[in-house]
Amino acid sequence: MSRQADIDSEPGAAVASGAIETVIVPRTRDLGGFEVRRALPSARRQMVGPFIFVDQMGPAVFGAGQGIDVRPHPHINLATVTYLFAGEILHRDSLGSRQPIRPGEVNWMTAGRGIVHSERTAPEVRARGGTVSGLQTWVALPASAEETDPEFAHHGAAELPLMRDTDKIVRLIAGNLYGKTSPVRTFGGIFYADAQLNAGASLPLDAEHEERAIYTLSGDLTLAGQDFGPGQLLVFRPGDRITVKAKTAARFMLLGGATMDGPRYIWWNFVSSRKERIEQAGAEWKAGRFAKVPGDEAEFIPLPEQPAVALYP
Repeated sequence: MSRQADIDSEPGAAVASGAIETVIVPRTRDLGGFEVRRALPSARRQMVGPFIFVDQMGPAVFGAGQGIDVRPHPHINLATVTYLFAGEILHRDSLGSRQPIRPGEVNWMTAGRGIVHSERTAPEVRARGGTVSGLQTWVALPASAEETDPEFAHHGAAELPLMRDTDKIVRLIAGNLYGKTSPVRTFGGIFYADAQLNAGASLPLDAEHEERAIYTLSGDLTLAGQDFGPGQLLVFRPGDRITVKAKTAARFMLLGGATMDGPRYIWWNFVSSRKERIEQAGAEWKAGRFAKVPGDEAEFIPLPEQPAVALYP
């Protein structure tokens, strides 16, 4: 997904629990009939582990003949992770990948030294319309891996570890959690999971990972005696054992990992540990030196006329 503009967060709920470091409530923006809530990056928090970008997409309802059209755009020094709850999006990239993504599956695209991709509604899906809902996150790569070769990987829902109990389901998207390991190839310590709890169920989150957060999607949760509703990023203090309890049936994402090896510059669709690398990537995109997306060569998103590179504290 292209980073069209900063979507600032609103002040979160007052934090009564010492286990919660920050509460981020993203503002909602309508991008032409398609709502987006951006939790990261925020002026209050740049990253949680390697996660530097968290966008909740939709839910959006498209009529027949309508759909998503994110034109080809570039990325460097990061990995994009797309995960859907409903609907279907067609991914194409400059490596020649052409992959639809559906609920419960994961698209992991490592940009490395540079890649271009588009995200659209396929013609056969557009013809019938429907609902699209999901999350796209960006994972900053360690400095040692920023200029790695670009790659694309798709994993079906059946490939991802599923932890099921009578009152809860947790699907591990990437990394390590609860003794399970996802087949998705990552860089450094990370965890990312989709959790669904019945009313009254609880889920522990141990301190095995240094930086941890949950993003609430639906239902009401209780943590350390405090209640939280949907659409909030709760960032936890390191070292504490957390227990999340569902007051009602609830769904949320668990995410985080090891502290990043330094801050990151982020501007438009570029992330890097070096400001000059982002400026170089912008100049290369403007000059047309990135590879094209096979099958989607006619359009592209132009470089914004914004010279400054934002560095979130």
